[in-house]
Amino acid sequence: MGPITNTPEIGTAMPAGKSGRKDDPMFVAAQKFEASFIAEMLKSTGAGKPRDSFNGGAGEDGFSSFLVELRAEKIVDGGGFGLTEVVFEALKRSEAENDRQS
Repeated sequence: MGPITNTPEIGTAMPAGKSGRKDDPMFVAAQKFEASFIAEMLKSTGAGKPRDSFNGGAGEDGFSSFLVELRAEKIVDGGGFGLTEVVFEALKRSEAENDRQS
């Protein structure tokens, strides 16, 4: 079995620093949406839940959610799942439709 490669439909989002759109408010919003989506996925898998072995108490409970959110942001920065591009394109189409109706 050969290496897994990205298909054109899935996982082709470019990292934010390489896209040239990182300053576009709609692109930033799309990235934040994807990061939130990924964070929820990570939480549902148990990522960020304190382990008994750390014994970090209330501080550990409070900061574990930040760790999950940071991991999600890093996943998006690395290209994510491609959701940023899909949401960004949908936002652009919606804006274009609103402009035509105005």
